[in-house]
Amino acid sequence: MLFEKNMEARCSYCKRSAPLDRETVMCPKRGVMSASDSCRQFRYDPLKRVPPKPAAADFSHLKDEDFTL
Repeated sequence: MLFEKNMEARCSYCKRSAPLDRETVMCPKRGVMSASDSCRQFRYDPLKRVPPKPAAADFSHLKDEDFTL
């Protein structure tokens, strides 16, 4: 696995799968599958994984004095 040691196996990240739509993929071994399912034939493809967006920074607790020298 790339970057995360405990990444869950998902068909949407598998080298063998092809996306059909947002919720289903086509697996050559098992046919049409849910994107969140997995099987023993799972092979991780890091290019298929879309990382989560970073959390937006909250600057509401800062004052103007915090930005002056």
